[in-house]
Amino acid sequence: MGIHLRDLASWARNRKFIAGALVGLTLSIGILIGTVISGRVNATHSFLPSGAAPLEVPNPVSLSNAFGAIVERDEPAVVNISTTQVIDRKGQPKSHGGSADPFHDFFNRFFDSPNEGPEAERSLGSGIIVDKKGFILTNNHVIEQATKIQVQLNTEPTLYTAKVIGVDKETDLAVVKIEANRELPVVRLGNSSGVHVGDWVLAIGSPFGLQSTVTAGIISAKDRGNVGRQFQHFLQTDAPINPGNSGGPLVDMSGSVIGINTAIMTGGRGYEGVGFALPSNMAISVYNQIVQHGKVTRGSIGITFTEEQSSNPIVLHELGAANGMVLQYVEPGSPAAKAGIQPGDVVTTVNGKPVKSGSDLVDPITQTAVGNKVHLVYMRGGVQHETDVTVEDRARLFPDRVASYEEDDQTPSRPAAVVPADLGLRVEDIGANGTRRSDFQNNHGAVVAEVDPATFAEDVGFMRGDLIQEIDHQQVISVADYRKLIEALKPGQDVFFKVLRHADSERMLTIFLAGVVPQAH
Repeated sequence: MGIHLRDLASWARNRKFIAGALVGLTLSIGILIGTVISGRVNATHSFLPSGAAPLEVPNPVSLSNAFGAIVERDEPAVVNISTTQVIDRKGQPKSHGGSADPFHDFFNRFFDSPNEGPEAERSLGSGIIVDKKGFILTNNHVIEQATKIQVQLNTEPTLYTAKVIGVDKETDLAVVKIEANRELPVVRLGNSSGVHVGDWVLAIGSPFGLQSTVTAGIISAKDRGNVGRQFQHFLQTDAPINPGNSGGPLVDMSGSVIGINTAIMTGGRGYEGVGFALPSNMAISVYNQIVQHGKVTRGSIGITFTEEQSSNPIVLHELGAANGMVLQYVEPGSPAAKAGIQPGDVVTTVNGKPVKSGSDLVDPITQTAVGNKVHLVYMRGGVQHETDVTVEDRARLFPDRVASYEEDDQTPSRPAAVVPADLGLRVEDIGANGTRRSDFQNNHGAVVAEVDPATFAEDVGFMRGDLIQEIDHQQVISVADYRKLIEALKPGQDVFFKVLRHADSERMLTIFLAGVVPQAH
């Protein structure tokens, strides 16, 4: 029995030893496997490039503020321009708010005849202040044929009456001036030669009369011709431009004006992604001539060509020229004719620069001062010739294409504002010319028989049928009193009117009208 117990204890000890050995072996294998795997992981990490910098999320504020900073600088010098043109509609009754106006017949009750005569049509545009003294650059079509031009500065309610300094129909540019009696903010003009297709630009203006509107886009094309007149080579942009943007600036990312928004190409009335701006370099040249001479003079040598036909490569090859423009007509007696140039010649260089487009031929000539010479190289029958040609005034050579030379020599006869007698008010005594005394009961004053369009009276809100009772707190009993008080007013002076106005057949409204007496002309 004792032997058996000793054998059993020995077996148990041996079993513990074997179990311990197995546990130790398992741990050793685990450590070995962990070491191998760790080595493999470390080997994998060793392939990463050393010194890699962590990535950073860019600051969105600096990007979103770029446009805002440009607008903040330039927008104060962008103005709203409203113009009024008087249209004579004789024989047509003038409508007071349309045919459905309930007061239309009521107004005619005061007068024996229907209200016939001129009406005012209004349009809107934009402009940029380029001189702190109040000189503004805009489009000619914004102010063309305007009887009155009014300018409103950014965020200001005041309307300034502008006078025209000069216009250039060939480029559709105009210069007007306002008297603000203080220095005004100005835009910074840029060099449009540095513009590239794809550059970001902003258009600022008053589309549809919505003042201080900013739109963004890119330059879609440069030197876009065959869109407007001969001397208009546009910057094309997809920045939204609409009616009312005309005359406003196209601004690059440095905040410089590189174009004057001029036109859109559209099948409707509004934006369709194709807008055109006159390059700033052209605008600067036109502006300088207008403010210095009152007009724009362009040089010419008396030649005519059509770019599409004159630059046909097959035609040029047959005429022995690698590049150039084929002349289709030479004006008899012109500088070109005197220099021996003939139709069919191919002008290949001007002043040493190759002619590869129509502007390469025209621009150096038009920009040369009248009386100076340009050097031409041309091909005739495969033989090269050279000559110097004296530049003359284009208006003299082609009077049928541009305004006559005599007209260009005159100061523009465009009025700054129409100020008819009595500030545009036609007044009568109560009971005169068909007005009824009973309509005004026991009141006194001068009855407004007519309000001339585009005048001070219309601007401040006078209406036909008003009864003027006081001017600057002084009673008006009759037309004689009215005229005496009006004649005492001075331009630039504030004037205050007390008026009675019929609201209907029963009620009379007391209305106060006021404004600044305009400058006479």
